[in-house]
Amino acid sequence: MIHRLDRILTEMPPPSDPDPAGAARVQELMGGRFGEMSTFMNYTYQSFNFRNKKAARPFFELIANIAAEEFGHIELVSVAINTMLTGASSVDDGKAPKAALSHLNDAVINPHHFIAGGQGTLCQDSRGMPWTGDNVFSSGDLIEDLTHNFFLETGARNNKLKVYEMCDHPAARALTGYLLVRGGVHQVAYARAVELLTGADLSKMFPSPRIPTDKIPESKKHMDKGSHTKLYRFSPSDYLELAAVFTGPHPETGEPLQVVNEPPEGFPMHDLPSQQAVFAPDYAPEEIKEIADKLRKKAGLPDEPTAEYADGNGGLVEKVKDKLS
Repeated sequence: MIHRLDRILTEMPPPSDPDPAGAARVQELMGGRFGEMSTFMNYTYQSFNFRNKKAARPFFELIANIAAEEFGHIELVSVAINTMLTGASSVDDGKAPKAALSHLNDAVINPHHFIAGGQGTLCQDSRGMPWTGDNVFSSGDLIEDLTHNFFLETGARNNKLKVYEMCDHPAARALTGYLLVRGGVHQVAYARAVELLTGADLSKMFPSPRIPTDKIPESKKHMDKGSHTKLYRFSPSDYLELAAVFTGPHPETGEPLQVVNEPPEGFPMHDLPSQQAVFAPDYAPEEIKEIADKLRKKAGLPDEPTAEYADGNGGLVEKVKDKLS
């Protein structure tokens, strides 16, 4: 099972100028062949189908644990897309104006973001094509699956770099800068696993494609914190054998690889505003808030929501502890 935390893996900027065309490009990192839905579901099904786990435990744990991080990457891509779409539809007096979306007709956008998606992320690629389970590869052969995973991460990093080059929106840059580093960690992990099983050193092909990650400002700040050498363990008490595989020097920097025995602390998300023109969350969001306030009071919860949100300056606008007794 996935232990879900109400935080995201890296700090993301608040909404600024909307970029619906850029959001359509970032969709490739969600539902494309090499997107986060593919990495998440490939590793998830490989972990589901893994046989003789006890004998090959470190390799099973590697796949299963990386799958958990990929779930967080799906959320992170969604945060970027939703941030880029915020403000893309007109709002006047809080009610959907007669032609609130007409200005989008000539833009290079994904119209489903507005027609069917509530101005939010879709499980589609940059062409608007739905993600498909045909993108999942789970052969049952450990070496074949690990080799496939290495090249899946290779394609994923290639796509992230291209999206980085196509989109200059702060949310897209923050997203791709972070994922380029973390995808590199997963690429190294699968290369090490193949090498330990077969002697074939895939790390000599790394980085493939040749991505100067340390020269990308949005990536370098994560490398300066050592994120490119760390594999996080996403479980309170399981997956303790990762260090048997994720070991040795980093193929680019020579720094030692390390397993961190807890998930990253994460960052609070921005509470993105309602978008009335597409009824997100509803035509009259103030009515939903009124109902939620009454339900919260009836349940004996604090007046303020038991959550934390980013304020746009690296801090929190609120941090309220659950006071249930």
